[in-house]
Amino acid sequence: MYFNENMKEQEIKTDVKKKTFTDTEAMRASEEYFKGDKLAARVWINKYALKDSDGNLYELTPDDMHKRLTREIHRIENKYENPMSEELIYSLLKDFKYIVPQGGPMSGIGNDMQIVSLSNCFVIGHTNTTTDSYGGILKIDQEQVQLMKRRGGVGHDLSHLRPKGSPVKNSALTSTGIVPFMERYSNTTREVAQDGRRGALMLSVSIKHPDSEEFIDAKLTQGKVTGANVSVKITDDFMNSLVNDEKFVQQYPIDERSPKFIRETDPKKIWKKIIHNAWKSAEPGILFWDTIINESVADCYDDLGYKTVSTNPCGEIPLCPYDSCRLLAINLYSYVESPFTKDAKFNFDKFKEHVGYAQKIMDDIIDLELEKIDGILAKINSDPEDIEIKRVERKLWENIKKKAQEGRRTGVGITAEGDMLAALGLTYGSEDAIDFATEVHKTIAIEAYRSSVNMAKERGFFSIYDAQRERNNPFINRIKASDPELVEDMEKWGRRNISLLTIAPTGTTSLMTQTTSGIEPVFRPFYTRRRKVNPNDPESRVDFTDEQGDNWEEYKVFHHNFMTWLNVNKYDVEEVKNMSDEDLNKIVEKSPYHKATAADIDYISKVKMQGSIQKWVDHSISVTINMPENVSEETVGDCYLEACRSGCKGITVYREGSRDGVLVSNDKKDKKQSREFEIKRPKVL
Repeated sequence: MYFNENMKEQEIKTDVKKKTFTDTEAMRASEEYFKGDKLAARVWINKYALKDSDGNLYELTPDDMHKRLTREIHRIENKYENPMSEELIYSLLKDFKYIVPQGGPMSGIGNDMQIVSLSNCFVIGHTNTTTDSYGGILKIDQEQVQLMKRRGGVGHDLSHLRPKGSPVKNSALTSTGIVPFMERYSNTTREVAQDGRRGALMLSVSIKHPDSEEFIDAKLTQGKVTGANVSVKITDDFMNSLVNDEKFVQQYPIDERSPKFIRETDPKKIWKKIIHNAWKSAEPGILFWDTIINESVADCYDDLGYKTVSTNPCGEIPLCPYDSCRLLAINLYSYVESPFTKDAKFNFDKFKEHVGYAQKIMDDIIDLELEKIDGILAKINSDPEDIEIKRVERKLWENIKKKAQEGRRTGVGITAEGDMLAALGLTYGSEDAIDFATEVHKTIAIEAYRSSVNMAKERGFFSIYDAQRERNNPFINRIKASDPELVEDMEKWGRRNISLLTIAPTGTTSLMTQTTSGIEPVFRPFYTRRRKVNPNDPESRVDFTDEQGDNWEEYKVFHHNFMTWLNVNKYDVEEVKNMSDEDLNKIVEKSPYHKATAADIDYISKVKMQGSIQKWVDHSISVTINMPENVSEETVGDCYLEACRSGCKGITVYREGSRDGVLVSNDKKDKKQSREFEIKRPKVL
């Protein structure tokens, strides 16, 4: 067993509610916990420390939080056979070393001071795909608000709305189409506060919809649709029409055999628009919809209410209406032994065991979420409003509870992919790195599914499991080819969870693990930040004065594991910190982070890596292809085509400078030239 056998049980059972702490006390203690990392300390206090509605803090450091999570997870474990001990659970969570519940689970588990959900992601929608009345539109608007106020990110699809100019039987005479309702849902998102942050929304539409071009252009108007991410659902038919230079048929309703409206269009024109807009504004993202549906294990149960209709705001969890998902990240860097040395190796034995534990913890979190939903429903029932006012909200949470109970969907993912590869001496994006990363994710898939099957033996399978329905699913058949006995056991005993895996962005999570984020490479081994100073303070240093006359001190920030590499290789860290950028870059060239940053990696290699790993992730992957400012539109198109060809479920690009407020580098040089790209017929497995 890979945990501390000597862990004292009373260390875990500290009652964190006995005392409150000031922000100053928590900041000081947490900064020490994070070894001087003020940003990590501030993020933890603001987002995850236990606090009441008056702002009183009940946790001093993340260790208090990990004890809170441990107690609650162990309480659920005790409901079932062979429970994990508190000591084991704590050892997995402690110091963010191995298993990290993300977002809602981290802040909400064991938190009785706010009425919140533990789910990170929700999708809402209509079971009738032609519902486009104002009643249906406003129902979705209200459901979006109700979920966002409980801290959840929301996605929904607009393909059910009739296209612009369609006749309607009201005083308007014709429909306004999709775009005005994009603005409505976007504005709603901006109105809902979530503990100091805005809500998160994904709007999607099928490329088959006649208004898809207007949807694609909607965000180009400054100030419009600023509260939503947007993605276009691209079908195989569209891609085949594109590469074969054929007309593409759009229709409404999009899936009817006898549609009310049909229009032929030029797919190259639409494709060019998508590429141009992504180049200009980083949106829309693309969802390769037939790949998503064909690969989806949950869609084997589409006629039972599990037909995927949209994704969460970052695109890593495609969902059916009223399903939700909770996220957890495994810290890959922690499984590298002797990192950054010639003896570095990945401990697959420990990793396999921990993946199984991670899946158990995720299943426990579903039970904890069901308790939270019961609390939300009790709150709704006790509210003094009229039953008609509460009806939509109550039905919403009843639907979500049903899906959580029935499917028990989980979102086991990872963080620190970039650091793991660097610590093993592998260059992110190289063939060796892609092969190794794929093996790691294959291991996650097999061991998580094994854990789910083992839980089915002890806890029962998800209630609609049917092995026959899954016989032709490509993902299940990959597992079968690699581990036939596992699938034999699954067909005999069932599986606890309908779908299990994802790779989410891990922004604040990676700040606390002090690693690279999610599947991404390191942004930069070092960069410069500024902090405002008072020039009259004798201890201050003024390095920059802005146009308003404010004075700033500049200082370098180093990636944590680049610092680890420096220490392993006997560099004088304090001396390195004071070097010029030119001298620092010479040192970076000797490190495994050389040519492995977000700006350095060959775009096509990164897309191929995403596609290779995607084959072992039953949901999807949130990843961004970073490009320099003067990259060509052709190159963006190259990446999108390669994503289709490689089996990616979606793709997003970010061209430096295409959005305000995003971190930019000083190097504007495009190291990649536009290249000729032979268009081949896309193949979807």
